[in-house]
Amino acid sequence: MADTDNGGRPEPGPGESADGRPKRPRESGGGILMGRPFGVPVYVAPSWFVVAALITWVFGGQLERVLPELGGARYLVSLFFAVAFYASVLVHELAHTVAALRFKLPVRRIQLQFFGGVSEIEKESETPGREFVLAFVGPLLSLVLSGVFYLGLFAVEPGTVPAVLLAGLMVSNLIVAIFNLLPGLPLDGGRMLRAVVWKISGKPMTGTVAAAWTGRVLAVAVLIGMPLLSYAGGYGAEEGFGGVDSITDALLAAILAAIIWTGAGNSLRMARLRERLPELSARALTRRAVPVSADTPLSEGLRRANEAGARALVVVDGQGEAVAVVREAAIAGVPEHRRPWVAVSTLAQDLTEGMRVWAELAGEELLEHLRATPATEYLVVEGSGEIYGVLSAGDVERAFVAAMAKPAS
Repeated sequence: MADTDNGGRPEPGPGESADGRPKRPRESGGGILMGRPFGVPVYVAPSWFVVAALITWVFGGQLERVLPELGGARYLVSLFFAVAFYASVLVHELAHTVAALRFKLPVRRIQLQFFGGVSEIEKESETPGREFVLAFVGPLLSLVLSGVFYLGLFAVEPGTVPAVLLAGLMVSNLIVAIFNLLPGLPLDGGRMLRAVVWKISGKPMTGTVAAAWTGRVLAVAVLIGMPLLSYAGGYGAEEGFGGVDSITDALLAAILAAIIWTGAGNSLRMARLRERLPELSARALTRRAVPVSADTPLSEGLRRANEAGARALVVVDGQGEAVAVVREAAIAGVPEHRRPWVAVSTLAQDLTEGMRVWAELAGEELLEHLRATPATEYLVVEGSGEIYGVLSAGDVERAFVAAMAKPAS
């Protein structure tokens, strides 16, 4: 990062603000923001419009046979069904969200996508019991909705638009519930299986491995089984979800199988990563630093660091208290012939409370602390407040990437 600041300091590059701290990237919601129920943003991904059009077309074809008197208006009814169905999917995801918030687990967002929705919960459950509940509430709400729509059928006249819509929503929510209860990651049933194996074995990783491999078996079963069921006439033929030719069925099966297989693999990979996160220790990654006064020339500060075998400079006041950390990128931006004339204070970032990192921080706690206070360097201190060294955000990022690169079996 090539910084620039005024007063002889290198200027901030595209990744940093004027004070030398990295800019927070603008969060991409991955679609259109629809609202923030319970404070959690809900996005509709562009792929939703594809599946909405597909549902409108397929359901409209069924309405032509069931209610031919509707004419072209059947597609408006079909579009309403598509929106109502995804509203049901949103209720399913909100159930996960409410449970997560109840367990004090942060939820980044909910996204409605091509094959349903996803609640992005940022932390793992602390116990297998909570994991099971968190996974089960989604399918449970879908079953409840299916029952509500079934009861609604008794309040309307058969053969009417409301009756057809209620029947379609009843069946679709039942399918969502049953499908999500299948015991393989990344489905809810896979998380429930993970929780059960975790409870029995006492090891969350064992549960993840079992549920992920079950998910991969499930993906193969979907790839082969869905086209066979469709060919045999057993895939939704009576409920208005058939009528799609065998090529389309095979394509949808392949896409769904790929999503399940990829999701299972990602779940396993992230579990492996979390298992290795304790390796990301502030103490292990910290660079040794030497204290210098604010008016120390950069060349002198670097000389002292080289003599001490250190790789960082900390600016201290007259009482020896750390007040700033000299930025590595700023040092690199000063030509060697100018270094005797540049004071280290002009290249330093003043310390804020969040820029002080306890040496014992590791794993997710360390990453969460760094996310909360973005900076290029942090002062690492012992529990007593004594300076331990300087932690570079770049070093943490490289260690994180190295952990991710390790193969997951």
